[in-house]
Amino acid sequence: MKLGLEGKVALVTGGARDTGAEISRTLAAEGATVAINYRGSESEANALVDEIITAGGKAKAYQADVTNYDQVKAMIGDIVNDHGSINILVNNAGLVLQKRFSDSTPEQWKRQTDVCQYGIIHTCHAASAYMEEQKDGRIINIVGDSAKVGESYLSIKAATGAAVVALSKSIAKEMGKFNVRSNTIALGMLETSHSNKEWLEENRAKIVRQYPLRRIGLPQDVAPMVAFLASDLTSWLTGQVISVNGGYSMVG
Repeated sequence: MKLGLEGKVALVTGGARDTGAEISRTLAAEGATVAINYRGSESEANALVDEIITAGGKAKAYQADVTNYDQVKAMIGDIVNDHGSINILVNNAGLVLQKRFSDSTPEQWKRQTDVCQYGIIHTCHAASAYMEEQKDGRIINIVGDSAKVGESYLSIKAATGAAVVALSKSIAKEMGKFNVRSNTIALGMLETSHSNKEWLEENRAKIVRQYPLRRIGLPQDVAPMVAFLASDLTSWLTGQVISVNGGYSMVG
């Protein structure tokens, strides 16, 4: 693809591993300078930076816990100081806890909410002033399909995702006049290094029957849509929820 991302600066939260790493690679290959955020995966982040630079791209790793607003604000300030702007924000960092709602605890709700809801609030808020001032911004929030349809054993993940969808639409309405676009990608199940491989193999046949395309998704299925939404090819698209889910849920 040639999506015209040269000269753009992109922040990918949770960008060092799995889906985040694939998004980082794809944006870099399209010409963007990629700020790879990590919380604890320093070695993976630095290895990915080296990989991107070796391939001819531009990248730098930035440590911050997205649940901490002060750290997020400082990180985005550093990115702007280092590269001159922040044009693309990809909120990929997340946390999934599979448990029946009645068996879950307030401590577990808080951890998921801190990462999956407040983490996105923090990054959007810290980046918004820069994007409004430069009159150029693309915010891409990634949630699970449960945000649209609900899901057993994922009640808090579904609730935080639904909140992010509402936030993203509200930002789209508020910031559109500054040429800032805000969209959400809703994902079906992905197979990553974090997957429970034993459980997945035991249940794969049953799972794929729920997907019209008859397979579980991969990070490579997500990254092209992120790059597309980051490009000017979608300059008249904002406030939308776009499903990348193999057809799992067909709710608009």
